[in-house]
Amino acid sequence: MASVTSATSPGAGELTAGLRGFREVQRLAYDCAEAVAAQLKPGVTERAAARMQREWLRERGVRDWFHLPFAWFGDRTAFVNFRVPPQFFPTHRELEPGMACILDMAPVHNGYTADIGYSGCLGLNPVHDRLLADLEAHRDLILREVRERRPLREIYEDVDRLMVRQGYANRHRAYPFGVIAHKIDRVRRRRWSPTLFGFGTQALRGLASDALHGHRDGWSPLWSPYSFSDHPPRPGLWAVEPHLGFRGTGAKFEEILVVTDSKDPQESAFWLDDDLPHVRRRQEERAA
Repeated sequence: MASVTSATSPGAGELTAGLRGFREVQRLAYDCAEAVAAQLKPGVTERAAARMQREWLRERGVRDWFHLPFAWFGDRTAFVNFRVPPQFFPTHRELEPGMACILDMAPVHNGYTADIGYSGCLGLNPVHDRLLADLEAHRDLILREVRERRPLREIYEDVDRLMVRQGYANRHRAYPFGVIAHKIDRVRRRRWSPTLFGFGTQALRGLASDALHGHRDGWSPLWSPYSFSDHPPRPGLWAVEPHLGFRGTGAKFEEILVVTDSKDPQESAFWLDDDLPHVRRRQEERAA
């Protein structure tokens, strides 16, 4: 991975070449999400939406994945009654007018990894609109407390408390290990890489290696509510995904947070890119 020791925030200077690579693949993934979301219509299934994401990215050179694309419609956006990992995979659930949807994909391109989540809705859904608006406070809170070098477990708990104040349920707790984020890294460029249970084997090996080294050194590549995340933010790139749920409707964003070892608060942590759909949406609403 590109060094994050001397990286600077996009507002403070030029991104390093490595960070530009991560930003490019993250933008590619969000471009895919917007293109696929624009094609969704009543009757499209989650499996079809996931396939559309795979095909769109493969046409643009993606041959490897951190994980294959997911799609969730309706109450599945809030992980209602999710108990075991297979329930996360796309189903034959059909999209209906007014339904919320989430597209989630993690492509690897030119050796750079992204993991993004895009929330949308087919038509009008005031609850979904409110969820999207309230996610902004979580993006601000996470960045602020990472810059304060609060332990990851404490930041997770603060996100939980904010959700409770907003009247929502924490739905990222339904993910394996209850993670709100995980580290990502570069992987070796290959023409094609196999997947295992929907996850790229190269990316899984990298995460396992981080977990092994982290366990020895007192940190974890998984940002969770458990004791193994009771340490300050580790320098590197983190795919962060706060996920809100309310009465069968869910919404989230997922994007890359850069953490460095800089003593300057502004450069110690920053979102890799502020030109993303959920950020633009809020900026446009405030300007209206």
